[in-house]
Amino acid sequence: MDYIRLKNMVFYGYHGVEESEKILGARFEVDLIIGCDLKKASETDHLRDTINYEAIYYDIERIVTTEKKHLIEALAGVIARKIKEKYDNISEITVVIRKPSVPIKGVLDTVEVQIRY
Repeated sequence: MDYIRLKNMVFYGYHGVEESEKILGARFEVDLIIGCDLKKASETDHLRDTINYEAIYYDIERIVTTEKKHLIEALAGVIARKIKEKYDNISEITVVIRKPSVPIKGVLDTVEVQIRY
């Protein structure tokens, strides 16, 4: 299996359980790993033979910035399902979402979830 990775895309969204998260929003970091067959694209050098990762970036941006979820698990699931449904040449997809600004009274760098479809 071949892979395309989009690493550390950063968007501002309104996801969370706390009311302040829904009103103020926060920064979210997203990684995407797409499992697919890149053999033809590696031989032809044509965009039509691969997955347009610029288009996928904008798909993810729209999802993160316009849809509101309580859980980043749900956000990751929506991204995985919508991207996999839209691009039929994706065999598997892994979505990682990091939430650096979590409302936890304690010291921690980030909270991260990973979902694979």
